[in-house]
Amino acid sequence: MIELPNECFIQIFNNFQHDYESLYSCLLVNCHWCRIIVPILWSKIVHKFNNKNLINTCLLALNVEEQTSLIPFKILLPNYQKPLFEYTSYVTSVNGFLSDGVINWLNYNGYKEALFKWETNRDNLVKAVNRSLITMFLRTSKRLENLEVGFIVDNKFIKNLCKNDAISYLYLYQNWIASEEIAEILKNTTLTSLRLHDAIRLALMEKMR
Repeated sequence: MIELPNECFIQIFNNFQHDYESLYSCLLVNCHWCRIIVPILWSKIVHKFNNKNLINTCLLALNVEEQTSLIPFKILLPNYQKPLFEYTSYVTSVNGFLSDGVINWLNYNGYKEALFKWETNRDNLVKAVNRSLITMFLRTSKRLENLEVGFIVDNKFIKNLCKNDAISYLYLYQNWIASEEIAEILKNTTLTSLRLHDAIRLALMEKMR
């Protein structure tokens, strides 16, 4: 029997890239198919970020620095064995579903009271986990093309952002950012679309200073 080359398998499985269940079933057939399908699945995972189990897997990819930033929030991270694949290296998009997934993960792991005790506490907790996860995605994924960020960015985050040479679309919301920081972000030569929430109000505030 003639064995199909990987290129053929990739083309075949790409036809099912929006059929998550079918791809997952194919993934279980054998190791060869698994190695081909995992990158396809995770490249289209953006609408599954609200799943607490997926967030759990992503948290396993945090390095020491990204974990340390969560210590003040007393968040106990999963300590399972590292996954067989570097799943996060295949991620191409991160959007607002990530916050939903983080909330679901926090609820499931016993942080429900902290989330709903007061709104500020909830926002800080969710944004802290989001920041660590997005910092990790910037570090691990060379395919990350679309990114939505819902927390205040700092110089360190901007430097990590500029190191990524794949991002073409960036949306910063719930954010206050200075014109100097915008200029720094625009140094990313692959960026073709930058969307800023409250950009007009920010410009007015700068003129009033």
